[in-house]
Amino acid sequence: MGDEVLSIDGLHVSVDGTEIIKGLSLTINIGEIHAIMGRNGAGKSTLANVVMGHPAYEITAGTIAFKGVDLDEMEVFERARAGMFLSFQYPASIPGVQVGTFLRKSVSSVRGNSAPSARDFRKELMGHMDSLNMDKSFLSRYVNDGFSGGEKKRLEILQMLLLNPSLALLDETDSGLDIDALRVVADGINSIAPEAGCLLITHYQRLLEHVKPDFVHVMIDGRIVRTGSAELAGELEAKGYDWLEA
Repeated sequence: MGDEVLSIDGLHVSVDGTEIIKGLSLTINIGEIHAIMGRNGAGKSTLANVVMGHPAYEITAGTIAFKGVDLDEMEVFERARAGMFLSFQYPASIPGVQVGTFLRKSVSSVRGNSAPSARDFRKELMGHMDSLNMDKSFLSRYVNDGFSGGEKKRLEILQMLLLNPSLALLDETDSGLDIDALRVVADGINSIAPEAGCLLITHYQRLLEHVKPDFVHVMIDGRIVRTGSAELAGELEAKGYDWLEA
């Protein structure tokens, strides 16, 4: 695979004095897809949020590096501009802000001097919307306001495609999707995967039938307790998590 994009070493994370992540190490290279599976409360979403710089989480030990640069002093917007992207489990609604305006401002802010012209942006936007089977009427709607779960997740993937990150953190992107929407979202993930490192957080094997992971990690009580190939997801589907705690 390609160069190292994310390196986590001996990470411990607490929230309000309660330790959530308890010594986690993980390396992701460009071109690799890593899936993290685990029960609710295992620390999966905490991991994604702390990598992106959420201020509610305190790193008490360990390091996180992005392309060899320590993330400790980088603000969230600096991480985004450096090439990191987080797809939220529960995307927020922004009443009064149209999707088209939101996307254009996001791309201009994150991509800076490399942002496309208005004409090129619209061409790029239309192409990605077609690939995601998104109606053009989305652009005049307010961000996630009244959106179904599937619509919210498609918009998250559209943002990812436009921002073209080198590290994509996707927190339960498959939740709330029907079969057709799942396939469309998976195609979006697969389209960026060759040039990015991807971390997929999921509960179910169904996403991994469309997005083939290079590694599957099982997270229990703030630690990665098992790492394997895509077949490990099938074992979890069949056996649950108890057999890993024996």
